[in-house]
Amino acid sequence: MVEIEIAYQGQLHCSATHGPSGATIVTDAPKDNMGKGEAFSPTDLVAVALGTCMLTTMGIVAQRHGIGMEGSTARVKKEMATAPVRRIERLTVEIAVPTKLSEEDRRRLKNAALACPVHKSLHRDVQIPVTFYWGPERRAEYVDAPH
Repeated sequence: MVEIEIAYQGQLHCSATHGPSGATIVTDAPKDNMGKGEAFSPTDLVAVALGTCMLTTMGIVAQRHGIGMEGSTARVKKEMATAPVRRIERLTVEIAVPTKLSEEDRRRLKNAALACPVHKSLHRDVQIPVTFYWGPERRAEYVDAPH
C-alpha cells in the first residue's frame, strides 16, 4: 500500500505528497475548465501515468532479458469528451525504442507495455491507440489492443 496526502491550496490548485519518498507534485485545473493551466491537471496525470507505466513495465522486461532500450521515449496525447459528461475520451500513445532489436525482443516489450497496470486499469470507453517506433529507422507498428 502507498499513501498519498493531497491538500487543496485554493484557486483550483492541489499539492500531493508521496508518502514513501516525500516527493510533491502540484495540480491545477485546465484552462478549458476554469483553471489557469499552471500545472498538470488531474487528467493530465492519468496520461503521465499511462506513458510512464508503459515505459517502466517495458524497462522491467528489458532488464530481465538483457534488452537495451536506453533513450526510449513515450508521448501521450490526451483528448477530452465533454458530453454526456466531461471525461478522458482518448489517450494516443507513441513509444519510440531507438535500439535495434530482434522480433522476439520487440514482441516482449510491446506485450509488456500493453500489460502495464495503468493500461489495464483504464475504462474500456477510453480509446488507447498505441504506435511503437522500433529501431533507428523508426519502423512503425500500430496497435489498438483492448485493455
